[in-house]
Parts: sequence; structure tokens; C-alpha cells
Amino acid sequence: MDWALFSIFITVAIAHFLALLSPGPDFVLVVKSAINNGPKKSIGVAAGIASANALYIALCLIGVGSLLASSVMIMIALKVAGGLFLIYLAVMALIAKKSDYQDLAFSGAQVKVETTFVKEFITGFMSGILNPKNLLFYLSLFTVVLTKDVDLSFKIGLGIWMTSVVFLWDLSVIYVLSRDKVRKKFSKLAYYIDKCTGVILGLIGLTIVKSALSK
Repeated sequence: MDWALFSIFITVAIAHFLALLSPGPDFVLVVKSAINNGPKKSIGVAAGIASANALYIALCLIGVGSLLASSVMIMIALKVAGGLFLIYLAVMALIAKKSDYQDLAFSGAQVKVETTFVKEFITGFMSGILNPKNLLFYLSLFTVVLTKDVDLSFKIGLGIWMTSVVFLWDLSVIYVLSRDKVRKKFSKLAYYIDKCTGVILGLIGLTIVKSALSK
């Protein structure tokens, strides 16, 4: 087993999953779709968001490869920027107020609008693509862990893994939070979950910046 690649995989997998735990625009969209449309049609939203993430992952992987071949200074600058972005996400999570999470507990008695799987897919895809945090988050991760020694097959495998995790996570949220009791309980915990993930992402960001500046 190549422990260097295994270490890269674990680092990316943990940071990625922690980011998924933090409720954001995509998360709120998934919850709303599950409540308004039911789990079956809401799968379209999960598929759309996962597709948008897959596109950003592919762009980041290609971009990182070209940057690595061009300039060491650019890579250092990107690592610092990526680390600072993770710190920014941490600060935003830590300063958020409990009132900011009230939208997660909205009533399920809203008027249901007729929709289709395709419409939900487009909605999810546009939400993911129009959220610049997705692109910046993946870029911040890949510029740190992917080096010239990492081959293409590992990069593709990593991209497939992350895309699959996004889809399965949103899918699980749809089926679990479409139930009123579960959704209301989660809305109370979302505030504290965001704080914990914010601290961890902040520590990762600080480590990245320190590592980049020490070279």
C-alpha cells in the first residue's frame, strides 16, 4: 500500500465530509425539495448538485495539474489562498447566529408545486454551479494534497469518490429529513454542528497556510 496516497485520500475525504456536514445553500435546497416534493422527485436535486460538484472537481483537477507544471510560486500562493478560504468558512460558521438556521425548520405544510425529476435536477445543478464556494473549496483542497507524484488514475478515483459521497449524502438527507420530527430535531442541532465543523476546517486552513509559508 502506498501510504503517501492513502494519507492524501484520508485528508481529502475527511475535509470534504466535514464540509458536507455544514449546512449551506445546497443543503437547504435539498431539505426544501424533500419536504415539498417527497423523496422520489427530490433525488433529481441530489443528482443535480452532485453533477455540479463533479464538474467543479474535474475543472480543479485539470487546473491544478497545469498550475503545478507552471510555477512553484503560483502553487504556494494558491495554497495560502485555499487555506485562507477554509479559515473564512470557519469564521462564517463560528459567527453565525441561531436565527440563521431557522429556515431549516420551516413547516412542511407549504403549498406543493408540481415538478418533475428533470426540473429538480436542473434546480440542483444550477444551485451547485452558481455557488462559488464549491469551486473554491475543491481548489483549496486539491492545491494542497495533489503533487506531481500523484498519477491521473488516483485523481480520477478521488473525483469519483467525492462526487459519489456528495450524492449519497444528499440522498440520505432527503430520506431522513423529509420526516417532520427528524427535521425539527436536526434544525436544533445544525447550529452546533456548524460550530464544530467550523473549528476543524479552521484548523485545517491554518495548517495549510503554515505549511505553504514554511517552504
